[in-house]
Amino acid sequence: MKLRKVTAASAVLLSLSVAATACGGGKKDDKGSSGGGKTITIGIKFDQPGIGQKTPQGYAGFDVDVATYVAKKLGYSSDQIEWKESKSADRETMLKRGDVDFIAASYSITPERQKLVDFAGPYLLAHQDVLVRADDKSIKTAADLNKAKLCSVTGSTSAQNIKDTLAPKAQLQKYPTYSACLTGLQNKAIDALTTDDSILAGYASQAQFKGKFKLGGLKMTNENYGIGVKKGSDLKAKINKALEAMVSDGSWDAAVKKNFGPANYKNEPAPKIGDIKS
Repeated sequence: MKLRKVTAASAVLLSLSVAATACGGGKKDDKGSSGGGKTITIGIKFDQPGIGQKTPQGYAGFDVDVATYVAKKLGYSSDQIEWKESKSADRETMLKRGDVDFIAASYSITPERQKLVDFAGPYLLAHQDVLVRADDKSIKTAADLNKAKLCSVTGSTSAQNIKDTLAPKAQLQKYPTYSACLTGLQNKAIDALTTDDSILAGYASQAQFKGKFKLGGLKMTNENYGIGVKKGSDLKAKINKALEAMVSDGSWDAAVKKNFGPANYKNEPAPKIGDIKS
């Protein structure tokens, strides 16, 4: 066997390579791993008050609190979290591409989505509901919506549910944003806004709307919020353990009260892991 002579330049390059390996190299650890890396990337909503919202002070909402707790259990402090906006239509693609480690973004577990990604949880059981003015007593059941001017967001499943089964005779108006619906509700252009009760509670909890709106409490559908991970990721089991700990130590109840309390949101108890209500 012939031994090649190692030049001074080669020796320097070799020592730099070894040093980089020892330090971990890149900014982040591999997707699907947990703890020990520089940062963890988490997908959330940026535009849902009470759920996930980007504010001048940082990020706030129930999903943000859940994700922060989970990240801590995985070995990451809050300043090691990189938040990334996860719009509804992009979530599966973001997970498959590895753009994020996990997603907590009012992400309902459905059979269709379970074919594409894995879910930890559920960590919240929400329901389709309506938001009405605080003094309104006319809407007590889903059938009452048949006589109402109802608002939802263009392309939402909530709007489709109303049209297809819940109240097909409702005067359904589709606005581009929930904020536009709230303006219409406030000036009496519409009678009610419909989407998940957790999202409605988040909007109603905003300081400028305090005391002006209330939830109908109709519970028209079940929405099982889960944390999405890449298909086959070992993070699923680890996140489930973190969610169980969050419930057992009281942090889950505290997060619900903090984010939804001002709207008098009557939340369901924390769901059991794997208990998906149809």
